[in-house]
Amino acid sequence: MMTIIREALAKDIGSILSIYNEGIEDRIATLETETKDLSYMQEWFDNHKGRFKVIVAEQEGNIIGWSSLNQYNNRCAYAGVADLSVYVAREYRGKGIGKLLLTAVEDCAKENDFHKIVIFTFPFNQLGQNLYHKKGYREVGIFKNQGILDGKYVDVMAMEKLIV
Repeated sequence: MMTIIREALAKDIGSILSIYNEGIEDRIATLETETKDLSYMQEWFDNHKGRFKVIVAEQEGNIIGWSSLNQYNNRCAYAGVADLSVYVAREYRGKGIGKLLLTAVEDCAKENDFHKIVIFTFPFNQLGQNLYHKKGYREVGIFKNQGILDGKYVDVMAMEKLIV
């Protein structure tokens, strides 16, 4: 089955929301604990303009994953650093969709004058860890007890990749 990677359109917001909510529910990709609604996702999408791209993976007209470049910090010294999000629909995880998205979003980052991408991930997310390491990301460190998920402290790993 052919996978198309393209920039996200407004019509994709519902699918992006569904995949994001799966990530929230599965407790594997974010410290968010409550699922989001369409108005939340619309505002998020509207804030991803210019350099801060959202891309999607599509198969047979269905969105099966997405990735975004997010603002890391609003200080001008960090203008060349992008924060990364990658989410893949449950039934497509572990099938190479994340790799396709990551490759494409790195190309977007280069085209938009970013020199570095950072990602914050859970140390227990082995699928994510394997993907990021294969794509050249290195572990910077682990924030101990960075957040609370389901009443328990959770560590968060910081990773980075220089893309210049």
